[in-house]
Amino acid sequence: MADQKHEHGTMSTEVQEKTFAGFMSLVSKSTVVILVALVLLYLING
Repeated sequence: MADQKHEHGTMSTEVQEKTFAGFMSLVSKSTVVILVALVLLYLING
């Protein structure tokens, strides 16, 4: 294992890209839900 040399740019980043895409999707959906909740609270409380 120690005799293997790392070559820059050869690592597969597929898993990291999928994780980041899932995270960004979660953040986007959560932001929309929070904004909708705030608007509804504003409309209810006047």
